Amino acid sequence: MINQLIASPSIFFTRILALLISLTFHEFAHAWTAVKLGDETPRWAGRLTLNPFKHLDPVGSLMLLLVGFGWAKPVPVNPYTLKRKHPAGLLCVALSGPLSNFLLAALAALPLRFGWVTPVYTTSTLIPSLFEFLLYFLSINLGLMLFNLLPIPPLDGEEILSFFLRGKPAYFYEQIRPYGSFILLGIIVVGQFSGFNLFSVILEPAMYGIAKFLLGA
Repeated sequence: MINQLIASPSIFFTRILALLISLTFHEFAHAWTAVKLGDETPRWAGRLTLNPFKHLDPVGSLMLLLVGFGWAKPVPVNPYTLKRKHPAGLLCVALSGPLSNFLLAALAALPLRFGWVTPVYTTSTLIPSLFEFLLYFLSINLGLMLFNLLPIPPLDGEEILSFFLRGKPAYFYEQIRPYGSFILLGIIVVGQFSGFNLFSVILEPAMYGIAKFLLGA
């Protein structure tokens, strides 16, 4: 993947632009939903904004560029305020990020599905065609959506799974939460060096299926 990015600057710049848009909207969706549910913490933290530099995490952004999956800085929320407003407040905030990526992917798929964009590949090594950009944008947003739905802390799937867990499973999950980031990085690193990428095995078939549905293929 690194060699591909170096050999094709157009892919690199396409990923950069798609990253800025996709992660920004993902985190903004979290912040907007939390504020709408009565928690002003994201606004106070300066996260209720479409300024990408308020949201990007250096390591997560690098991972997205190099391996196709990554993350941004988590939006701070007050879980007690959200739960007082609605028992499913945290769940709604967690789901809003992946949902925003699905909506962006669906928007990118529209001109591709209905032939509004000519399906041509650029001959330039610096600038992608609109067709290429939309394809990358579609795949990156589907990847972000599915990746963040994984129930591994600190991804959004953590809060989604926690909402439904009760009893001993909930207690066990609470014990492994502090180690979620290490588990996540470990899986990514092992996948890169072993050639067996667990995320690709799990997520790519789902990405392909959803993309086919959105594109009407």
